[in-house]
Amino acid sequence: MASHSPTRTHRRKRPALTGSITPGATRSTRTTARIGVTLALASAASVSLLGEIGHADPKLTPDQVKAKVAALYQQAEQATEDYNGAKEQADSASSAVSALQDELARKTAQLNTTRDALGGIAAAQYRSGGIDPLLQLALSSTPDTYLARASYLNQAGTKQSQALAQLTAQQRDIAETRARAAGKLTALRDAQARVADHKRTVNAELAAAQALLAQLTAAQRAAVAASDSPGPASGSPTSASRDAARVPLTDVAAPSPRAARAIAFAYGAIGLPYVWGATGPGSYDCSGLTQAAWRAAGISLPRTTSTQINAGTRVSRSQLQPGDLVFFYSGVSHVGLYIGGGQMIHAPHPGSTVRVAPISEMPFAGAVRPG
Repeated sequence: MASHSPTRTHRRKRPALTGSITPGATRSTRTTARIGVTLALASAASVSLLGEIGHADPKLTPDQVKAKVAALYQQAEQATEDYNGAKEQADSASSAVSALQDELARKTAQLNTTRDALGGIAAAQYRSGGIDPLLQLALSSTPDTYLARASYLNQAGTKQSQALAQLTAQQRDIAETRARAAGKLTALRDAQARVADHKRTVNAELAAAQALLAQLTAAQRAAVAASDSPGPASGSPTSASRDAARVPLTDVAAPSPRAARAIAFAYGAIGLPYVWGATGPGSYDCSGLTQAAWRAAGISLPRTTSTQINAGTRVSRSQLQPGDLVFFYSGVSHVGLYIGGGQMIHAPHPGSTVRVAPISEMPFAGAVRPG
C-alpha cells in the first residue's frame, strides 16, 4: 500500500461559480467587460441623442420664431425689472455706506479730541508727582489765593469727569455706527450679487432670442421686426425715422396739466430704442420711460413696475384717463402710459423702440393714476 506524505492533504475541488473568472482569463475578461460597458454607454447616448433630434424642431416657421422670441423678451423684461429693483437697492445701500463712513470719520476725530484733552490732564497729574492737587495747593499757596485756586481745581475735576463720560459715550456711539455700517455693507454686497444674477438672466434670455432669430433669413427677420414695431428694429434712430414713427395725438384730452406734460414727454420719446435698465435720455426700458415722463411733470415715481403700481390711486380699466399708468402680465412686469382711446405709449422690449400701441396687445394687470 502506498504511503501518503503527512504534509499533503487532499482537497475537494469546489464547483465553479456561475460567471466566475479563472485566473488566467482575468485580464482578458476585464478588458472585454470594459469594452462592453463603453459600448453600452455609447449606445445609450446615441439613443438619447437620436431621441432629442427626433423631438426637436429642425426648422421653425417665422410665426413660431416670433412667438418664441416674444416669450423670451417677456421673460427678459421680468428679469430687467428684477435687475432694476436690485440696482436701486444697491445704489441706496452704497450711498448709506458712504454716509456712515463719513459719519465714522467725524466721530473718530471727535473721539481723538476728547482723548487728547484727557491725555493733557493725565500728563499734568504725572508732572505733579501724583500728590493730590488740593494738598499741593495748600502747601504752595498763600491763604489769600488758596480758596480761589481750589475752586478752579474743582472745576478742572468736573471737566475731567465730563470728558471721561463723553469719551465713554463716543466710544459706544462709534461702535453702534460701525455695526450699522457693517450691516449696510452686507446689504450692498447682497444687492450687488442680485444685480449680477439678474443681469446674467437678462443676457441669457436675449441671447436665446437672437439665436432663434438667426434661424430666419434676412427677409424673414425684417418681416418679423416690421410686424412687431413701426420703428427701426436696430441701430440708432434718425430724426426722420422718429418723426415717421409718431402718430398725431389730436384726440388726447389730458385731465390735468401734469398728465399733459407726462404725455408730451412720452410722445417726444417715440422712436427712441428700448435698452434694458435705461432711464434716458437717449433710450429707455418700460418703467424707465414712465418714471421719466412723470418726473417731467413734477411727480417722482419709483423705479420698477412692481413699485410703480403702488405709487398712486388704483383705477379700473373702465375708468382709465390719459396719463394713467397701465400694467401688464400676472407678474406686473410691463408698464405703459395711457393716452386714451385704448392706446398707450410704451417701450416694448429689446430690439424695438418707444411707440404707440393698443393696451389690448398684452394681458392687462391693473392701472394707477399718479399725482
